[in-house]
Amino acid sequence: MIDIDLFNQSATPQLVIDPIKDDILAANIECQKLLERSLSDMLASKASQLFFSNFSALIIFSQEVLDTGKAWSDQLQLYINDAELPIEVIGKRIQKENQTLIYLNFQSNEELNKKRDNAKAQNHYLSGIGHWNRVSTVFQEFERENQLILDAVGEGIYGVDSSGMTTFVNPTAEKILGYSSQELAGRNMHNIIHHSHADGSHFSAEECPIFHAFRDGNIHINNDDIFWSKSGQPIEVEYTSTPIRDNGSTVGAVVVFRDISQKKLDKQRLVAALEEVKRLKNRLELENAYLQEEIRSEFNHHRIVGKSPAVQNIVQQIDLVSTTDATVLIHGESGTGKELIARAIHETSNRSQRSLIKVNCAAIPNDLFESEFFGHMKGAFTGATSDRPGRFELADGGTIFLDEVGEMPLHLQGKLLRVIQEQQFERVGDSKTRRVDVRIIAATNRKLKNLVEKKKFREDLYFRLNVFPIESAPLRERPEDIPLLTQHFFERTIKKLARPNLRIPLSEIEKLLEYRWPGNIRELENVIERQVILARDENVRFERIASPSKTHTKTFTIEAPAVLTTGDMKAKDKQNIISALEKCRGKVFGENGAAKLLDIKPTTLSSRIKRYNIDTKKFKHQSPT
Repeated sequence: MIDIDLFNQSATPQLVIDPIKDDILAANIECQKLLERSLSDMLASKASQLFFSNFSALIIFSQEVLDTGKAWSDQLQLYINDAELPIEVIGKRIQKENQTLIYLNFQSNEELNKKRDNAKAQNHYLSGIGHWNRVSTVFQEFERENQLILDAVGEGIYGVDSSGMTTFVNPTAEKILGYSSQELAGRNMHNIIHHSHADGSHFSAEECPIFHAFRDGNIHINNDDIFWSKSGQPIEVEYTSTPIRDNGSTVGAVVVFRDISQKKLDKQRLVAALEEVKRLKNRLELENAYLQEEIRSEFNHHRIVGKSPAVQNIVQQIDLVSTTDATVLIHGESGTGKELIARAIHETSNRSQRSLIKVNCAAIPNDLFESEFFGHMKGAFTGATSDRPGRFELADGGTIFLDEVGEMPLHLQGKLLRVIQEQQFERVGDSKTRRVDVRIIAATNRKLKNLVEKKKFREDLYFRLNVFPIESAPLRERPEDIPLLTQHFFERTIKKLARPNLRIPLSEIEKLLEYRWPGNIRELENVIERQVILARDENVRFERIASPSKTHTKTFTIEAPAVLTTGDMKAKDKQNIISALEKCRGKVFGENGAAKLLDIKPTTLSSRIKRYNIDTKKFKHQSPT
């Protein structure tokens, strides 16, 4: 029934199947080429395997062939090497002896579309019908009248007739698309440059806004679309498709388009820059909030008070280490001023223009450790409503002070060790590794070496922190500093509480010298503030202080602070302001101003200058003292 020789020589792929047994009975040479399979391999396979993904469509098509004797479909897809090939197929029912078979003749949709497009272009060039001549004349006149504009304009411009065939292309369009006008003339422009979406999916000409212009007669504008260049690269464009009319009929459209790839790239960079500005703004706001909080904290001054050998030794060590980036570990009992030492190191270092960020390691819950130290992304956990930088990120370029580092749980110490060693980390919920430049200063009131021996503190972390140790001596070992500290805290307290007429008699200072001060400097400050509040006359007394320790036998010379009247204090304050103005050449505000030198607010200094009737102009031309 089948002439095998003619069947094999057919120009199109052909196949004979048994629809009942699902067998392949014959396949010609073109079919074998298209499917990339040998005849023996195909004869050993089932017909349904060729239509793996749309078996149901094959059943419907086969039933139509068997019922009507002949059918056509463009809904089937062949399964070739794990890929699907859409085909256009004609099926015919054939009878062989007692068998009912189906004869299939098919071609790929893509190949047929190309052939049809070429045929349409050829027909437009060769048909010579009056309609084409008239339409062609319209576009020729348009091109001739606007030739100078078409050649000079910076946008790409091309024309299409009412069938979508290209009528002209300007030089800019040729440059953008990579095609010459000869390559595009007479061909369907949509199938050449507008055939697919950005994701590669097919873009039907029926959906094309450009073609809608000559179908509905309206102007169509698109600000974000894709054209495809000759090299196969997508080009981001915006375009306007305007219908062209002749004698009341729409004969085509003119398309003006612009390559917006650089425009979109610039927009993306701008968005990224704005995001970076927003991120930095948030960081600065956090830093500002942190610094405001620190300004209000108890250690808001930046001077280490004392003249004892212990204090002088600390000052020398600060001078030595502050000019380096070495990690510092400050040992000492609670209340001895470890944070004050850390601040002094930071403020005399080359990082002083950046923040000193304090972290109390003992106060951070275990489950918030990583978020507090390294930050988190929005949605990383319940309550994470926005991106938030951690303390290490805030300290970038500056110093981080790890207070009470000995209280950190053992299982969290490894995470801290990594950022100290590598200066990099990831926010919680983020895979991006961030790098920081941070100087580490740690403090503890515990013996870390003993904790290491008891396996309660990592030895490698201890060695990383203990590069430059500083011992903050307890107050009982430097009693000669007690009068100076007392005077310092007393002056600050009476100013804060607005009780300038108070004084501390010498006999009360002696009581302070006899006490052991287990709470160290912090306890001394609190005792002074409490007794200033409790004072009923002009003298501050310390009757409630504990009895002197029997073991405290060290002797020294007491340098009691001078007792000043209110007038003396005002005169001293005025002279101090005059000295500062002389040094700053009458400048009150700013970096080198007297307010900065006196460590008071500029508005406060202006008020005192007015109160003391000081003329700042006379200091402007003086040499600084």
